[in-house]
Amino acid sequence: MLSLDSHYKPLYVYAEPRTRHSDITYQRVGKRGFDICFALLVTTLILSWLIPLVGLLICVDSKGPVLFVQKRTGYRGNWFYCLKFRTMTHQPEAGFKQATKNDDRVTRIGEFLRRTNLDEMPQFLNVLIGDMSIVGPRPHAVQHDILFWNKFPDYRKRYRMKPGITGLAQVYGCRGETDQLMKMQHRVRYDRFYNKKKSLQLDIWLCWLTVKAMMNGNINAW
Repeated sequence: MLSLDSHYKPLYVYAEPRTRHSDITYQRVGKRGFDICFALLVTTLILSWLIPLVGLLICVDSKGPVLFVQKRTGYRGNWFYCLKFRTMTHQPEAGFKQATKNDDRVTRIGEFLRRTNLDEMPQFLNVLIGDMSIVGPRPHAVQHDILFWNKFPDYRKRYRMKPGITGLAQVYGCRGETDQLMKMQHRVRYDRFYNKKKSLQLDIWLCWLTVKAMMNGNINAW
């Protein structure tokens, strides 16, 4: 039985006595089908009007591009270009620095986008391309991964599956600044646990919890 400290929801909540045949089929074949159908639906019904609307607000609020494009680590350690709505002031020559609480680089519209997770919405395009999944471990910036790649053995194992727009770790509070090794260890435990237990039912449940968190606002979404 796996569990974390009292600050995080125990992993055994999702434990099952054995992996069912239907879940194995989903892990090998069905997950990509779910990703494509879900991403096409969101792109057609939401992104078609959300990108122009949010893009206009971003341009009015601050100078710079609408989208923030960053190299992030993906499946089996290969990097890809991850898409987000730009939420910070445009500083093309600035080096990598993880966002912190009350970060003065975050714009007014950016604060709202980050708190509601709307800044992640363009990543449905990454899903359609095939770089990401709807549910999986969150992709970290390449520079961020360099700090943890050799710190503990399970870290690189989180990339045995495609990174996701949302995930078990993100839904249960393991997000935001990882200024302590313990925070990253908690995140990796959730990611590894999800990889073993992923199923259609679990993915749908995590999507629902993500939408619920978007409506309520996430205190760790800086």
